[in-house]
Amino acid sequence: MAVQGSGVAVGVKHARPVEAELARGNIGLIDFARKAGKNIFSVIPDATLTHKYLRGPAKIHYVCDPEMITELLAGVGRSFPKSQFTRNVIGPAVGNGMILSEGEKWRAQRHRYAPLFAARNLPVLTRHFATTGEELADFFVRANGEVDAADAAQEATLVNISRVMFSGNEAVSKHDIRSGMRRFTDYISYMSLFDLMGLPKWLPRLKWLRSKQAITDSRQLTRDVITSRQAKRHDTAEDFLDLLIDALETDREDIETTVDNLLTFVAAGYETSANTVAWALYLLALYPEVQEEIRAEIIEACPDGPITFETLPQMPKLQGHVRETLRLYPAGALFARDATDQTEIKGVTFKKGDVIMFPVYSLHRNELLWENASDYQADRFIGRKYPRGQYIPFGDGPRICIGAQYAETEIMVLLGAALRRAAFAMTDHPVAPPNLTFTMRPGGPMILSATPVSVHKSDSIRRRDWGCYVLKKADGGQLSYIKPMPAPSDITTTKSGHFTAP
Repeated sequence: MAVQGSGVAVGVKHARPVEAELARGNIGLIDFARKAGKNIFSVIPDATLTHKYLRGPAKIHYVCDPEMITELLAGVGRSFPKSQFTRNVIGPAVGNGMILSEGEKWRAQRHRYAPLFAARNLPVLTRHFATTGEELADFFVRANGEVDAADAAQEATLVNISRVMFSGNEAVSKHDIRSGMRRFTDYISYMSLFDLMGLPKWLPRLKWLRSKQAITDSRQLTRDVITSRQAKRHDTAEDFLDLLIDALETDREDIETTVDNLLTFVAAGYETSANTVAWALYLLALYPEVQEEIRAEIIEACPDGPITFETLPQMPKLQGHVRETLRLYPAGALFARDATDQTEIKGVTFKKGDVIMFPVYSLHRNELLWENASDYQADRFIGRKYPRGQYIPFGDGPRICIGAQYAETEIMVLLGAALRRAAFAMTDHPVAPPNLTFTMRPGGPMILSATPVSVHKSDSIRRRDWGCYVLKKADGGQLSYIKPMPAPSDITTTKSGHFTAP
């Protein structure tokens, strides 16, 4: 079967990737506040898919113009703060952490924590990702049937956060850590009507009454974890918490700010990565030819053993797939800034007090910017760059996500481990349109079929001392070939003559 450069087989028709249900026509301010609490997509005008700029209700602007975005995030608007409704929604949970702090306080925290996410620390963290990836692969192999990919991805990233942030902690149980993180992220994902309308903080929110204890418990649990690790440090940094405490003790940061930031990193790194992994598996199930190519690439780069940080550069197709997933389904599908000064960009005046919305979902699917904007193209990001401001899954400017490389590494390792041992296919269960609150989630269960994949030795290997692997499903159906490569020495022969990787 011939294959195009995109990795999609010629003549094979695929269902179009599921799309968010955006608002049709104009949305008034009251409707905006009422509907946004349930699903922010319901108040983003669908015209943002075909226009680069729209004026919304009251003081709201929707910006999908790359040049304007760059100027607002990295130029004259670089000091514009996070919007007030963002502060209202997550402020009680993350306090004065880096995500909400401004000015000199933000710069000091950014300077303090940036080295923690540097590439030199990623090999250490990748070992944790790889362990979780193998456990995720084990789950899919054992399932050998229908699985909820969204739920499995959430559990995997939850385990990753627990390992990377809190590994080896004996003072707090893993159950307490993971249940606390779930309650915490549930809290920040609930959008209050009062918050969206900008009503005074002294008016009680329903979510405060429901979740105040959960937030209190999460903060106390985080304090306990930090103080416990301070009392019993590792000789060398083994996880993110070690690196965080090094920064705490070196810069004499107060523990409450450290708590704020640890919770911030949990909030930013848990659901966002989980959702991306789920959408990435969905797209590969939708495009099995691409899935085969990526699986072949993964096994060629790392046929067995844990996937390491050093092997990831050998997987450009996997990286391209992750980036195309983040284009179609950006976890941070919308963010906002408040204009603190009047400024004019490309003929548009932003007045002090205006709310500037960056609908990343619409930007990434804007028909004026992308060819076949709503279609999946596996090679869209391979060997190609786009104008600044056109692709911003992690934001842009000085406040670009500090953990962008961390997130991409985690996602690639989890996907690589899963794809190496399992094949994914669509089922009769429809995938619901995405829902947007704090992050963009699947709108319901994401039921895919997971089938174990084993590695067999091909006839060419029997005839020569080198050859290629043939990947086969457990039922014997062939998946794909890998180009000739040396056969690993630790592949063993079974009684049936098949070769299996350890």
